[in-house]
Amino acid sequence: MNNKKFCFIMCANNKPYEQEALTYISRLHIPEGYDLDCISIWDAKSMTSGYNEAMAASDAKYKIYMHQDVFIINRDFLYELLDIFHNPTIGMVGLVGAPEMPENAVMWNEKEIGRVLTNRIYHTYNLEYDDAAAPFQSVDAIDGLLMATQYDIPWREDLFKHWDFYDASQSFEFKRAGYKVVVPYMKDSWAIHDDGFINLKTYYEDRKLFIKEYF
Repeated sequence: MNNKKFCFIMCANNKPYEQEALTYISRLHIPEGYDLDCISIWDAKSMTSGYNEAMAASDAKYKIYMHQDVFIINRDFLYELLDIFHNPTIGMVGLVGAPEMPENAVMWNEKEIGRVLTNRIYHTYNLEYDDAAAPFQSVDAIDGLLMATQYDIPWREDLFKHWDFYDASQSFEFKRAGYKVVVPYMKDSWAIHDDGFINLKTYYEDRKLFIKEYF
């Protein structure tokens, strides 16, 4: 494992989105002595399988799994991550999260914390939930738009074979391994999420799997 390396990982199916995300990544300030890599998995069968493939291909200690339509605008983002990951008990960091996962496993049905600039088809707005406690706050689960890790834990592709609940699952897997999952305090949004339409085709199927496994 290379302790001085970051790797950005995306499951991609849209070249313009991928290139725009990479453009924002190229503008980030890189801490002295650190390397930065990017891996795009094209036409993955599922988010979990794509992320497992990329995880196995990278020796970076710090991996940032993100949607192809997420654009990081905080140019000090990598410094922010290092500050948080200086605490070895923290395994994963997200921009939006649920302090308590509701019994029905629908994350957005309960209080969430964090913030992100969101584009929903016709409108762009600052999606501000409650602020996380400074400097960060532990949560049950984080949103999959961006999930940064400092340890490698396999994604549950044996259970989640589509594009939903991989994020909540991985959050619970990190907690099972004894690590904290946190959302940092952010004065301003660190990223833009060009969210678009929400596809819930397999959402409720995966929700049942999540509840059976973790509740």
